[in-house]
Amino acid sequence: MAVEASPGEVLSAFVERMRAEGLPDVAIQTFEHYYGQLRQGQTGLIPESALQPIETLPDAEAFPARLAEAGRAALSQTVLLQLNGGLGTSMGLDKAKSLLIVKDGLSFLDIIALQALHGNVPLVLMNSFSTRKDTLSTLQRYPGLWNNIPLDFVQHRFPKISQAGLSPATWPANKDLEWYPPGHGDIYPALLTSGILDTLLEAGYRYAFVSNADNLGAVIEPAILGYLVENHLPFMMEAADRTVADRKGGHVGRLLNGQLILRESTQCPAEEMADFQDIERHRYFNTNNLWLDLTALKDRLEARGHILGLPMIVNRKTVDPRDGASTPVYQLETAMGSAIAVFPGARSIRVPRSRFAPVKTTDDLLAVRSDAYVLTDEYRVAPNPARKLGQLAVSLDPRYYRLIDWMEQRFPYGPPHLLECERLSVKGDICFGRDVVLKGAVELVNDTGRQLRIEDGALIEGSKG
Repeated sequence: MAVEASPGEVLSAFVERMRAEGLPDVAIQTFEHYYGQLRQGQTGLIPESALQPIETLPDAEAFPARLAEAGRAALSQTVLLQLNGGLGTSMGLDKAKSLLIVKDGLSFLDIIALQALHGNVPLVLMNSFSTRKDTLSTLQRYPGLWNNIPLDFVQHRFPKISQAGLSPATWPANKDLEWYPPGHGDIYPALLTSGILDTLLEAGYRYAFVSNADNLGAVIEPAILGYLVENHLPFMMEAADRTVADRKGGHVGRLLNGQLILRESTQCPAEEMADFQDIERHRYFNTNNLWLDLTALKDRLEARGHILGLPMIVNRKTVDPRDGASTPVYQLETAMGSAIAVFPGARSIRVPRSRFAPVKTTDDLLAVRSDAYVLTDEYRVAPNPARKLGQLAVSLDPRYYRLIDWMEQRFPYGPPHLLECERLSVKGDICFGRDVVLKGAVELVNDTGRQLRIEDGALIEGSKG
């Protein structure tokens, strides 16, 4: 009769696996911290009763001019820190999403590099094992970025946990699938274990602006940096007004003791999801644009034994995400924005929607590639100043446009002219010719079962096909 392993023996198996992988002690201790919570039955859920809604936040659009001056004075102590660990698998890519061409022949990574060079701030990327090689190869074309500050560090990876028995998951068909990246909250221990945090501090850098590589609206704004500096803040989160489109995203809240927190949908009890998605009750969502005082981060890590103790997110997956019949597993993750809960004095500010412009789908990509957006002299992707309408809404039929290759086959000459287009909806298989112009609210429908082609130079205004 087999003897079931004790919890201590199971944990030792995880530790041995991580040590064999060469993971540093801090990463192992961090995994142990969250694994212990899972063993104790903690779910990471934050009930509505624990929160107070936030009615107002300091508004970055109303910051006085002196803050911009203070920010410009602090630029020499500031670094641009970008999350670059993601693959564009949802759009059919098998490499770093940041290498996708997004505007005027430039990729996300090109634009980020040019922004850093233009602003004369060091660029540091948090890569994953999957993105590092291609990323650093691409950045060879920007020699001005290579200096005494390393261009990147690699986030840790944790072993997946079998839901049955909470033991290390195994998958002999592909051993890599036994591991996962533990969320972007890993940025804090990875900054420490990589040595980047100490390198930055020793070189005189005090502040970091952190954002996702695919968020084209995320740029260093001097007035916001000035607000951080003038108020001596250890941590600051940019939040934007929540709309119906954002109801599933993480929102900012306040604990009953007054501490700000971030709550993700996976941390909300299922029976309270209606309250979570109530955009009148929870008015601000996290843009994942963060500002850090690196000295405060180092002090906080040391005070907590190098484990910040961010709120845990328990993700239920299968060991092979493409095989729903494979072993059910837990992935214990954290969100970097949730660090707002562990820094006394941390704040959130309201920023305009323009600072949250992620490209998550081919819908977003077509809009940004079109003439509805421009690349400015400061290498910012911004709405075309000649555009008189609000934000462009694009909806492409996922059956034909979801993957990059599919979309580009149907727009062989690039996007149509969308400067005067308010909304574009495409249903069915439609191929666009050269220099097609769309105006107003355009809905195109092809239900014939065969591809429809729009001729070169066609003008379509408020049309329904």
